[in-house]
Amino acid sequence: MSVTSKELIEERRDEIMAACEQLYQTMSFKEITIREIGKITPFGRTSIYNYFQTKEEIFLAILQREYDLWADDLKAVCDADRLTNGALAEALSHTIEKRVLMLKLLAMNMYDIEENSDIEKLKQFKHSYKNCLDMLLSVLEKHRPDMTDKDRDGFMYSLLPFLFGVYPYCHVMDKQKQAMDEIGFDYPSYTVYELVFGFISKLL
Repeated sequence: MSVTSKELIEERRDEIMAACEQLYQTMSFKEITIREIGKITPFGRTSIYNYFQTKEEIFLAILQREYDLWADDLKAVCDADRLTNGALAEALSHTIEKRVLMLKLLAMNMYDIEENSDIEKLKQFKHSYKNCLDMLLSVLEKHRPDMTDKDRDGFMYSLLPFLFGVYPYCHVMDKQKQAMDEIGFDYPSYTVYELVFGFISKLL
């Protein structure tokens, strides 16, 4: 395969992912179809199947990109001078607040995305996911050398499941707000940073 062909494939994949992400801002996961994505790409629905077999594979590629970006930010934290617990909690929370799309996909559609994706594409995604976790572990090893392996595992596998629930608490739908207002439920408002910082601070 020529360099030009590789570049074209990546360019087309990026266009498809961008179209899907655009639709996801105003449509639900269930509403989005390959046909809908094809309507806002310059090459149409049929050509999309040359790159992705299902819409879930497109979302998986988006999520993979999100983990790659998170890993880059985690590396920057790892490369920083030794941080106090408070500064480390701040730095980690800032890396997560930038990944709103990742949090949304984790909260809303993760099972369907993985279940309906080709195994090779799923392996590629898991590679990025593992790289992200390895980088998070490196952050802890660098800034919290006093932690035991068990402590670090406890941190990792408390934080990761917690992230699945962050998005719904920070992005309440209009219908949810209406229902809570009508029953007199004074629901507190939190940002991603506030929720994550409070949780990570307790873990550290």
